[in-house]
Amino acid sequence: MTDSYLLAGRFGAATRLSPKALRLYAEQGLLVPVHVDPQTGYRYYASSQAPRARLIARLRRLGLPIARVAQLLELTPEARVVELQSWLSAQNDRLADQAELVRALSRQAEGGEPALTATIGLREVSAAKVVSRQRQIGIEGLDDFIAGAEAEIRAHLRASGLACDGLTSVHFHDLVSRDSEGLVEVAVDYEGNLEPAGDLLIRLQPARREVYLPVPKAYEDFPRVMHVYDALEVWLDARSDLSCTGSPCETYPGTQGARFDVAYPII
Repeated sequence: MTDSYLLAGRFGAATRLSPKALRLYAEQGLLVPVHVDPQTGYRYYASSQAPRARLIARLRRLGLPIARVAQLLELTPEARVVELQSWLSAQNDRLADQAELVRALSRQAEGGEPALTATIGLREVSAAKVVSRQRQIGIEGLDDFIAGAEAEIRAHLRASGLACDGLTSVHFHDLVSRDSEGLVEVAVDYEGNLEPAGDLLIRLQPARREVYLPVPKAYEDFPRVMHVYDALEVWLDARSDLSCTGSPCETYPGTQGARFDVAYPII
């Protein structure tokens, strides 16, 4: 081989890739030697492969899986930067969620936030007919879905000649987060006879007992609203005489002047 080719050891030193990494990337097709000596098994790399090798090393230091690195290698530098910026934004969101979870565990260990737990109450809720819309949705699209579903439900009630000023409830049947979509149902109470339309559903919401917390203005938006859910869960965990029987919901308008309450069904 000529001086323009480097043995794997020297090439790895020049590109800060270990022999193990070079073997792995060769096996995966990311960085294949230009020549392998059939007698000795020595692997040789061209000096022109160094920029690709250094790029692979940098991408791997970000913690990206090999399959993702392979995809990024095929992009133009400009497109690669756009993809990495999007990935970094998602990583920052995930880190913020993890930090919030640590704070939630800290609050739980301390017995919750007194300013929130002091306003927790119990109430009996009568059975009601509701018209609703359901969708699998994540955090990013949640607000738009709630607003759009409520507007269409109330418009359908008006068009049917019925009062459209009933209570709105948002039921979280699954976990909804930045990382996962869950089933969310927006429901409006009504009285009278109503025919379903499109994807609108009609059902009876049974009578129930709830533990609830009026949400202070400073806690209305995600992720701070999760403090309210945490406070209710900590309060419930400390009660041996009460058990949660289902998923939480938010009810609009709330009590005590709040825009909405967060409630859990209990027995």
